[in-house]
Amino acid sequence: MDIVFMGTPEFAIPALESLYEGGHNIVLVITQKDRPRGRGKKMHPTPVKERALNLGLEVYQPGSVNSRESMDILRKLSPDCIVVAAYGQILKEEILRLPRYGCINIHASLLPRHRGAAPINWALIDGDDVTGITIMEMDTGLDTGDIISSYKIPIEDTDDSQTLHDKLAKIGGQLIVNTLYDLKRGTITKVRQDDSLSTYAARLSKDMGKLDWDSAGDDIINMIRGLKPWPTAYTIYKGLNIRIHKANKTEKFSNEANGMVVKVSDDGIYVNCRDSCIVIEELQFPGKRKMRVSEYLRGNQFDSHVMLG
Repeated sequence: MDIVFMGTPEFAIPALESLYEGGHNIVLVITQKDRPRGRGKKMHPTPVKERALNLGLEVYQPGSVNSRESMDILRKLSPDCIVVAAYGQILKEEILRLPRYGCINIHASLLPRHRGAAPINWALIDGDDVTGITIMEMDTGLDTGDIISSYKIPIEDTDDSQTLHDKLAKIGGQLIVNTLYDLKRGTITKVRQDDSLSTYAARLSKDMGKLDWDSAGDDIINMIRGLKPWPTAYTIYKGLNIRIHKANKTEKFSNEANGMVVKVSDDGIYVNCRDSCIVIEELQFPGKRKMRVSEYLRGNQFDSHVMLG
């Protein structure tokens, strides 16, 4: 097929590569504008732009993909299909109607669960046992279009949002190629989503990671896993925001208050919560790199019997 590919972050790269390697003619790659990053605020290309240029593909970065200029470019290209993977802009109906085989979105959840911007994170935060990739025919709603294909995987106890992201990105790349093949052959049966089963995966914010030590242990662990690597769960120790990158839980062995540090050892920092004891294994102090607790304790002290905020 002649394909226009729309994507921006790392998640979209396996799909772009799979389409390229699968012999499709990618006539244009559309991605968000370059943005400043890091302490120096230097302009950096999006991950998709960088990979597309390495593949020798033409890249277009409109402020709005729904602009008149963008529409004129898309009409002139007249693609068979527009493939979208975490692009970051909503497409108007005029674009959705343009390709012969429609606009196809690679979404990182089992729709209709976790519609929205952060499905991988919320699958972990909500304690789901499974997740997956859905290839969806786009409509004017937010991830509400008919399901074309899907692939389910279990969420492992060791998964965080980064490991799950990498698994799903790879699956998305494999599934989109198979789906386009079946779509062209006419062997696809689309399935309408059941809106009554939908949930919304809201965009993450920098301040949402503060841990509530009155919560259940599973909920705290899920929050830590779901917010890694960004914005990262945190707690307050002696007025400092301490980021928590990894933790597990164990049975309570102390009747002290929730949020109390009840033990500090190379195994971790033990903190009481509602129904168990959280063992912080990897943390990060402000301005410092992340490190395992055992490494931190070699040259630093972390006091026990202190309340965490």
